[in-house]
Amino acid sequence: MNSPTDSLLATPRERSPARGVRVPVARSLEPDRNILLQHIDAMCASRRFSNCGPIHEALRERLCEWLDADRLGLFSSATSALTVALRAHRVSGEVITTPFSFAASAQVIEWAGALPVFVDIDPVSLTIDPARVEAAITPNTSAILAVHTYGVPCDVRALEDIAKRHQLALIFDAAHAFDVRIDSTPIHRFGNATIYSTHASKLFHTGEGGVLVCSDEATQRRCDRMANFGFDGSGDAVECGTNAKMSELHAATGLAVLPKVNAERAARAALRFEYTSALNGIDGISLMAPPIHVKDSLQYLAIRVKSEAAETDNRIRNTVYERLISLGLESRKYFSPLCADFSYVSQENCRTTDELTVARRAVHQVLCLPFHSGVNRDTVLLIADTFREVIRRDS
Repeated sequence: MNSPTDSLLATPRERSPARGVRVPVARSLEPDRNILLQHIDAMCASRRFSNCGPIHEALRERLCEWLDADRLGLFSSATSALTVALRAHRVSGEVITTPFSFAASAQVIEWAGALPVFVDIDPVSLTIDPARVEAAITPNTSAILAVHTYGVPCDVRALEDIAKRHQLALIFDAAHAFDVRIDSTPIHRFGNATIYSTHASKLFHTGEGGVLVCSDEATQRRCDRMANFGFDGSGDAVECGTNAKMSELHAATGLAVLPKVNAERAARAALRFEYTSALNGIDGISLMAPPIHVKDSLQYLAIRVKSEAAETDNRIRNTVYERLISLGLESRKYFSPLCADFSYVSQENCRTTDELTVARRAVHQVLCLPFHSGVNRDTVLLIADTFREVIRRDS
């Protein structure tokens, strides 16, 4: 006997991608090949491929201009940048963070030698809830690691107030928030340190990589030093470091991608408008977006699907997800599972302060849809049609 889900997946569509064509949920910007080859030729001629060479420094200067940053460091990954930032701020004991994030946000805390403490999130922004943060502070708390989820900023001013009053380090994971600004103020001007991801999945990318912006010059120098084994320039390692440097090839990729970023942003802004128009009026569907005074990162197109059933059985969200796969359209249940629910997590290596009610609900509501310049209007309309049909048959 067929299940209701089987019948939903069998529903025919008038609009459909061409046979064999897959539309990914994310797509990397292709570097400008002429620029990239010029840098590769220069690398080969100089035989300098790492250790903060001229291409690395050129990207550092360009990103300082682009992001309106007084200083920044380039890293092999955002994860390595986060780890170094936590070590540089001498975290110990407990670090309060969100469970609704990519795995790295929690894992770097453990790598830095501290214990992640998970608190619930705000029901609207899905970022860490400042009230829950303050309630979780103990004498063992040394820092707050907050995440700008889907590029939507945390309540940065409330978190800064809490961190200042309790003398805590405040680190922001801005992996999704490249060039996000609040009332024209760059997001990295809040807190002690901010980390951007430049992984290939991001709008601006270096293939693999990360950017670290510290609020003071001395800490920035320390982080740069720690990323190079703790060397101080004289050949002496003045502290324990690691190898977290960005290579010349990855920096070259970034320099060749950067000229294409504005055009991709414009395409994604138009695509967000198409999604907004197509999904408007569909019951139970809401599109996540930053407040009007915040510059959109245009990194993800995340929607929330409400369910009348138990939040762990969001049939509409899950059926649409399966239906889109059958049509060659990727979507992503992002983030699922919660960091607090990974199989390796136990009472020995983390602490959870409450039931994480909002975060556990969000896991079963959010779906990230294809969002890049390779997505056309017909695809958006097909996705909207799929939601309407699934909701109609489920009612």
